[in-house]
Amino acid sequence: MKETFEGGCDCGAVRYQARGPLRDVTNCHCGQCRRTHGHFAAYTNADKDGLSFIEDRGLKWYKSSDFARRGFCGECGASIFWEAHTADQIGIAAGTLNGPTGLKTVADIFVADQPDYYRLDPDLPHFQQGD
Repeated sequence: MKETFEGGCDCGAVRYQARGPLRDVTNCHCGQCRRTHGHFAAYTNADKDGLSFIEDRGLKWYKSSDFARRGFCGECGASIFWEAHTADQIGIAAGTLNGPTGLKTVADIFVADQPDYYRLDPDLPHFQQGD
């Protein structure tokens, strides 16, 4: 698997590089992810100390809960990061990565919050919360 990944937002105001292996993708169906992404969110994780910025003139953060914040582009609005305050890893929206990545989707989380307008992949494990 690749050890260096690059990605960014739609307009280019946020460009990043993630070094080290990335976790395979998990689809999150929680209400916050659905509201910030417009649908469920597909996330991978990287070590925080392996993340660097090529361009960050548009990066904005907001506190989305008592334990996490979300990073997005203030220019084009793209949702890019999810970061727990106490974790040593950062969530990266998989759709912001330049491909090919070699990653695969391995699970659905917060399926208890899934709305009724789409179906889950029956071949993936489903977790009611973030287990």
